[in-house]
Amino acid sequence: MKLAKEGLLTIIVTAVLAVIFTILFPGRLITIAMYILCGFVLWFYRDPDRVFPEGENILTAPADGKIVEIEPAEHPFTGASLKIGIFMTPISVHINRVPCECTVEYIEHVPGRKIPTFAPKASEVNERNYVGLRTSYGPILIVQIAGTMARRIVCRVKCGDTLNAGDRYGMIKFGSKVDIYLPADIKLSVKTGDNVYAGVTILGVVKK
Repeated sequence: MKLAKEGLLTIIVTAVLAVIFTILFPGRLITIAMYILCGFVLWFYRDPDRVFPEGENILTAPADGKIVEIEPAEHPFTGASLKIGIFMTPISVHINRVPCECTVEYIEHVPGRKIPTFAPKASEVNERNYVGLRTSYGPILIVQIAGTMARRIVCRVKCGDTLNAGDRYGMIKFGSKVDIYLPADIKLSVKTGDNVYAGVTILGVVKK
């Protein structure tokens, strides 16, 4: 199983603690609990390879999870757009991916609160990281939003980086939300309540 590099230290620490607890407290509930924690950490940091779907002018989901909102929106980087909000649970794959071939043009980290990400105002008041992408379809913005359990937003890219469709660009540790601002005239392939998978699920087709 492939693992996210950001989790290697946590995985090593929990594995070492599990061994120590086995030596000190063999057969105890606390030792069993430590192995369960170790298993959860391994599961959380899994990073499966994905195959980008075939098709023309398609944009894929930036995160695994459930679509909780689809609404018109506006941002200085994108102008008028269509925002799709994806809620990630603690058991989702937390690696985030770009929806198409692109160049990173804008990055901004905004400190903030950590209220539950299903709250209506979470996208506006929580800690978040904006990544603006220049694409052949126009500007696209992805926003990583920290939630109640999220302890760290990871962004692996920098301005000027060129990425292929479906490439990994970051992750959010322990549950959160990702918003994506798409071209306003996109023909959607999804609806609220759908489960989506980063780099695999087609959100829609761009009219060119």
